[in-house]
Amino acid sequence: MSSGSPAPALWELTKDESYAKCRVFDVRKQHFVHPGGKTEGDFFVLNSPDWVNVVAVTPDGGIVLVRQFRFGLRDLSWEVPGGIMEAGEDPVKTGLRELEEETGWQAASGKLLASCSPNPAILNNRCHFVLAEDLYFHGKTDWDEHEDMQTQVFPEATVMQMVLHQEIRHSLALNALMYYHAWRDGKLA
Repeated sequence: MSSGSPAPALWELTKDESYAKCRVFDVRKQHFVHPGGKTEGDFFVLNSPDWVNVVAVTPDGGIVLVRQFRFGLRDLSWEVPGGIMEAGEDPVKTGLRELEEETGWQAASGKLLASCSPNPAILNNRCHFVLAEDLYFHGKTDWDEHEDMQTQVFPEATVMQMVLHQEIRHSLALNALMYYHAWRDGKLA
């Protein structure tokens, strides 16, 4: 496929320093130079661990969602369960653990559907989307210090209505649901 114009150049990183260390990411100040030497500049990049989001499907076809307060939004948000991965951790294993910790649902099996770059302009991490199946509910949660969640299972059609009515606004939850639908419809290997 030809776009009619040449590919952009890869800029050279000439300086990388820590700017601020935060609880869930580090801010890096990085100096880049265009290979043609005509322009250069300082850019700020958030160095963050990878994340995982889980589409958990109950035996009767429901989808498990969580609702929690989001500090950036300063409001409640419906989304799929998920969390931060430890370095070197397997996305499926992490996703199934996060599902259980956040919701009390356990899955007998999981599958990596896809991965994405959440915001490559400023973030250097990946978000992995996991499908959790063969669920059973045991009700025991293990929330982190700042977690306080409502868990609810919705019929898949209701979840799609929530998406269309912008009741689910978290972009990564929307990506997870999109990849799930592509997988369910046989469009994703």
